[in-house]
Amino acid sequence: MAIKKQFVKTKPVCKVTFSVAAKEASQASVVGDFNNWSLEDGVLNKLKNGTFKGVFDVNKDAAYEFKYVIDGVFVNEPEADSFKWNEFAGNENGVLVV
Repeated sequence: MAIKKQFVKTKPVCKVTFSVAAKEASQASVVGDFNNWSLEDGVLNKLKNGTFKGVFDVNKDAAYEFKYVIDGVFVNEPEADSFKWNEFAGNENGVLVV
């Protein structure tokens, strides 16, 4: 799993690439504060090597809670910037800081 951030100089956004290895999975999404926890808005594309990947424009100067959803199972990104307890989920969420 990995996160790559590419800041855009001409816009107040950061292009964030989310990658998650899940060879056996049939679908994966990234959901979080930046896309209203929407599975449809966070769909990741499966590559030939079994990695799911997607690039999303995220507003800069903010922190967002997020998780991956792999075949319906919520999974944290171990390389998240930090983790935050979420009372609603009863679990920690990864935090993305841009």
